[in-house]
Amino acid sequence: MRKKTGAALVGLAVASVSMLATSSASSHGYTDNPISRQKLCANGTVTGCGNIQWEPQSVEGPKGFPAAGPADGAICSAGHGEFAQLDDPRGGNWPATNVTAGQGFSFRWQFTARHATSDFRYYITKNGWDPTKPLTRASLESQPFMTVPYGGKQPPATLTQQGTIPTQKTGKHIILSVWNVADTANAFYSCSDVQF
Repeated sequence: MRKKTGAALVGLAVASVSMLATSSASSHGYTDNPISRQKLCANGTVTGCGNIQWEPQSVEGPKGFPAAGPADGAICSAGHGEFAQLDDPRGGNWPATNVTAGQGFSFRWQFTARHATSDFRYYITKNGWDPTKPLTRASLESQPFMTVPYGGKQPPATLTQQGTIPTQKTGKHIILSVWNVADTANAFYSCSDVQF
């Protein structure tokens, strides 16, 4: 009887540890303002997206962007082959959020699970970049136009951050939003097409 009880307790402990490990690894998020490519796939606005339509929150890759992180041409998918549809420029025809240069904007993240956070960084493409080609570091301004430190805190389920859209931009651009997780080696990436 003691052996069975002991084995059952060990099994319960292993299951509990596995559940805790799984829940800490399931911390995910994406931007929905400006609406990200993964959200456009998940809500059915864009079709032919593959697995990302069921997992818009799972675009996770190595942090340290732009010095590290996903490879050029695979930035929007965070280097996940199963989400490669996010890297396809679709001839520059992704639906875009209308923005006005130099005006305030509410950048919004949705989190399906929260995680200790170092910061959020927002990059934008350079003037003259080619929207018909996959996103590369050379396509982006070298510095984020906005960085929001978060001091290791966990964000709420929905987080809105006020910022200013960069000036001197016209036409179509991509805003790359990066959520840097504090206690793992990863970050979450969201590409949002915008129209000035």
